Amino acid sequence: MIDKRVPDFAAALAGLKDGQTILCAGFGAVGEPVALIEAIIETAVRDLVVVCNNAGSGLTGVAALLKAGRARKLICSYPRSTDPQVIDALYAEKKIELEIVPQGTLSERMRAAGAGIGGFFTRTGAETELARGKELREIDGQLHVFEKPLAGDFALLKAHRADRWGNLVYRKSARNFNPVMAMAGKVTVAQVSEIAELGALDPEAIATPGIFVDRVVVA
Repeated sequence: MIDKRVPDFAAALAGLKDGQTILCAGFGAVGEPVALIEAIIETAVRDLVVVCNNAGSGLTGVAALLKAGRARKLICSYPRSTDPQVIDALYAEKKIELEIVPQGTLSERMRAAGAGIGGFFTRTGAETELARGKELREIDGQLHVFEKPLAGDFALLKAHRADRWGNLVYRKSARNFNPVMAMAGKVTVAQVSEIAELGALDPEAIATPGIFVDRVVVA
């Protein structure tokens, strides 16, 4: 019997190790798996590479993880969003490595990892500092930069509802990066508000099929 539910956060994060890459969903605080992130802080795991859209706001979620000193590198699109006090201080003190990736490119790099694609060419950033050290190619008279896939050892998601097979339904804009991160994680963990009975979820509303999800925990 397929049942991807786990009893607690310790089981949800089993196998997480120092130095691994974690994909954290969310657009700001919307769709951010705060409970899972807080559970990481309670462990002794360090030197993580954190991939997310922004560096968190205030002192919660991703910002709290960074403040706790658990990350050695941050890969994101918008490090200075609302109240970026934590990343500002860490970067100024050279306590964290920061890689900026255009938002669409960030999403496509993760989608490429999930789809088994070896990389792609894009015009975005091709003639900027973001292209330094990367392969460039002229396509139809315009310069493109080659971007590599971006996978994670763990993908941390937040969904509204799930069934025991791991099918996920998101609430409005909280969907954001969750589906592509689910595809790109070696171990994909979803924190959800509630568990539905099999067959209760509208198939048309399932944005992430259970095939991409390994563990489900109720937060």
